[in-house]
Amino acid sequence: MGQDSSSMVDDSVPPATLSGRKLSSVAEYIKSGKPRRIVVLTGAGISTAAGIPDFRSPGTGLYANLARLKLPYAEAVFDISFFRENPEPFYVLARELYPGRFHPTVSHVFIALLARKGLLDFLFTQNIDCLERQAGVPSDLIVEAHGSFATQRCIECKKEFPAEEMRQHVDRGEVPRCHEDDCNGLVKPDIVFFGESLPREFDRQAHVRMENADLVLVVGTSLSVYPFAALPDMADPTVPRLLFNLEQVGSMGSRADDVLELGDCDSGIRKLADELGWRDELESLWREVVGEDEAERQIASHRKGKGKDAKDDGDVEDEVAKLTREVDVALHLEDKESEDEQEKEDENESKLEKGQTSESKAEVQTQGTDVNPEMKLEAIKPEVASPRKEIQENSNKI
Repeated sequence: MGQDSSSMVDDSVPPATLSGRKLSSVAEYIKSGKPRRIVVLTGAGISTAAGIPDFRSPGTGLYANLARLKLPYAEAVFDISFFRENPEPFYVLARELYPGRFHPTVSHVFIALLARKGLLDFLFTQNIDCLERQAGVPSDLIVEAHGSFATQRCIECKKEFPAEEMRQHVDRGEVPRCHEDDCNGLVKPDIVFFGESLPREFDRQAHVRMENADLVLVVGTSLSVYPFAALPDMADPTVPRLLFNLEQVGSMGSRADDVLELGDCDSGIRKLADELGWRDELESLWREVVGEDEAERQIASHRKGKGKDAKDDGDVEDEVAKLTREVDVALHLEDKESEDEQEKEDENESKLEKGQTSESKAEVQTQGTDVNPEMKLEAIKPEVASPRKEIQENSNKI
């Protein structure tokens, strides 16, 4: 969510560290050699150009489509209690999101370029897609705050499960089970579900990295989920913070050395690369990582516009519809929905007949009055409850 403009820093307040509150000033600061501990925070917006749907975006409708299934609420697919009883919906979703189907964006590769130049101190990401690793960011410089598909284990005995076997199960749409004697527990990727704690490494690294950062880049996150959302405010007030996002979020813009580059992430990152004189190096490295075909696909997708650097909305909607149908099958709900629809039709027909009888009586009783005898029955629209879980500060959304 955007922050109230009253809390934004006044234009008359001079920056404490930068020469100005603009992208070129950040580039000037980096080129000066002063920042050697850059911390990057990323969210879903960094991956939309790769074609990965943003779960909460009204444009993709992923949660909205899942909500029509017989789930207690759409996000139940990521709820550990629900998973214990009904793991199938998650594994249908996992097949769509599993690493290998998508490729890093220019923004991912820019972070890897920072690492290559010895400027990246640490990366905190909310994403579970492993694209930062694929782009070349060293794994020891990454904390995936909400977990990822990189590893998996039994939810009962906590024994790690073989990666290749996990992939085979996901590809076949099968739910993997633990091989340990007398266990047979469900296996789940190390993604943080509702009801689970963040990785210990997040707490261990958060204060140290943020308090020692000399530049913070916030890329493609709404900063709406705590405790991740608190990270930018842990940096020293004199440390420059640069936001790449479609809109202003959190406290970004409230400090004297905050710079906001609003728009899609890849466009903003390319502008910074231009200012740094790294553009050719960045583009070359990106194409090396993803290949020419994928690079051209992402560029073509961006040129289509539609308000974001992502797959065409129609493509995403098709994927969402396909995913929803697969979850239907996994839960064996298609027959049940047909039965429910038939019951509703029978019920409505019965009510309609009763209504018509009552209407005929009303016509007799109201002849010669001002009452309109052509009253129409409105369709009965059942209310669909859509309960949502409250998010505690130590809970996490995917």
